[in-house]
Amino acid sequence: MAMKIAGSILLLLACTPLAADECVVLLHGLFRTDNSMNRMAEILAESSYRVQNVAYESTEQPVYVLAEQAVEEGLEACGDAQKIHFVTHSMGGILVRVYLEDHDIERMGRVVMLGPPNQGSEVIDRYAGWPGFEWFSGPAGLQLGTGEASVPRALGPADFDLGIIAGNRTLNPILSQTLPGKDDGKVSVEATRMEGMDDHLEMPVNHVFMMRDKDVIDQVLHYLEKGSFRRAQGSETP
Repeated sequence: MAMKIAGSILLLLACTPLAADECVVLLHGLFRTDNSMNRMAEILAESSYRVQNVAYESTEQPVYVLAEQAVEEGLEACGDAQKIHFVTHSMGGILVRVYLEDHDIERMGRVVMLGPPNQGSEVIDRYAGWPGFEWFSGPAGLQLGTGEASVPRALGPADFDLGIIAGNRTLNPILSQTLPGKDDGKVSVEATRMEGMDDHLEMPVNHVFMMRDKDVIDQVLHYLEKGSFRRAQGSETP
């Protein structure tokens, strides 16, 4: 009987994922708080990942300062995890890119970006000159356009394992008029792409709530485990 029990325990351990030794740092976007990533955090934790949902003041500092603060906080909180992944929404992805331009992360895992303005956003271009916009968006917001001040467009290609999910539904048709092609209401699908990415997936979600969407979260989990998004049999990776 004891041998049977021991054998069952060994079998259970063999079938249990090692995600508990992996940490996921969550970084929210501009104008948002860590509360926006709570559902993502809960489901990742249920999948046995250590989760660090980082809170930072997105409108208080320039992008480069926020990157140092937020990413460093996440790394420190992950402690001795064997592997550290990142899941980001919107500007959170730009913070990871900025940080990795000047730093190496020895235990670097995979990165999944949701709606990242990797080529900047024309929405910023249109409203940057409006009275009060700088006060509202902070210095970081002004750096997410497509012009000369654009931080995303000044960054190099990805040299890390990167999957990107782009939304193609909008809750704000007025903002969408400023964006070329399909968009999520804040960022065009094309602007989410970047050189060096490993996979890109377009989904019927909007920018504001995509990080809470169950199908999006399922795809995030699939990418963290497999290094690719789940697709129907026979479909090709773009």
